[in-house]
Amino acid sequence: MKDVYRSALPQLSGEVFLTDSGLETDLIFNEGFDLPEFASFVLVDDARGMAALEAYFRRHADIAVRHGCGVILEAPTWRASRDWGSRIGYPAADLRRVNESAVGLLTRVRGGYVDAASSPVVVSGCIGPRADAYSPADRMPEDRAEDYHAEQIGILAATDVDLVHAMTITYAAEAIGIARAAARAGVPAAISFTTETDGRLPDGTSLTDAVAAVDEATGGAPVYYGVNCAHPSHFGPSLPGGATGARVRSVRANASRKSHAELDESPALDDGDPVELAGDYLRLRAQHPGISILGGCCGTDARHVQAIADAVLTATGAP
Repeated sequence: MKDVYRSALPQLSGEVFLTDSGLETDLIFNEGFDLPEFASFVLVDDARGMAALEAYFRRHADIAVRHGCGVILEAPTWRASRDWGSRIGYPAADLRRVNESAVGLLTRVRGGYVDAASSPVVVSGCIGPRADAYSPADRMPEDRAEDYHAEQIGILAATDVDLVHAMTITYAAEAIGIARAAARAGVPAAISFTTETDGRLPDGTSLTDAVAAVDEATGGAPVYYGVNCAHPSHFGPSLPGGATGARVRSVRANASRKSHAELDESPALDDGDPVELAGDYLRLRAQHPGISILGGCCGTDARHVQAIADAVLTATGAP
């Protein structure tokens, strides 16, 4: 089942698509796994871990099927790049294997939903930032970012992924490098930035300026943009409008209203209120109707995605 939707991504239709949620926080706090450096890819080497991953993704796909909408599943590869892998003892050969195994898992999950015609399952290769997503100490120029991310993108492009999705990106130059590397590998790329409580990227750039900078430098290469790993109250007022705003389709918000610094220091999971978060999504879509790809990030799990689906798809008249 080779890259089923790569040449025609169904989430570009504008219809509501769900995604999965806060994989790593769900696994750590709700399932009791130890994830070194927040790396969920290590679970593909463990039978119990693989079973937990499969169950997690099936929970989210089942929600989409019940609501008659599509779903995008992100491979557990956010940390499966060279620098992060080396920190926990995964050399290049092992990183290739775990990226391929992670996508293979999602391909098998997708195979269980081929009869659900109204619920396409899109397989996405998740890419994370090279540095810490909350406080990046080193910012690469565009060419270095392209060279670094080309390794993982090349591996993912040779698998069944329909696109790659760079999440929790903190500055425009890294996003530019990722978009260029994906274009070179012949795979569509989506870019999601994270913001601080003031709605700006950690380097102080506004979302509007970050999206505009990447589009200008790459000829509009990303298929769409998103925001993840921040609460809607943080970034909602700062979402771009006009033509730039139309490029932002995806939101995967945190359940917590805490800042990144506060979350880093918190020993307990802040899972917020799923119904309250769903209400936040309704308000975001009322102001920015182009936002059609909805899921969660830190602190969220299938309960939050269920609440979002119940609220948003009921509001749009879907089943």
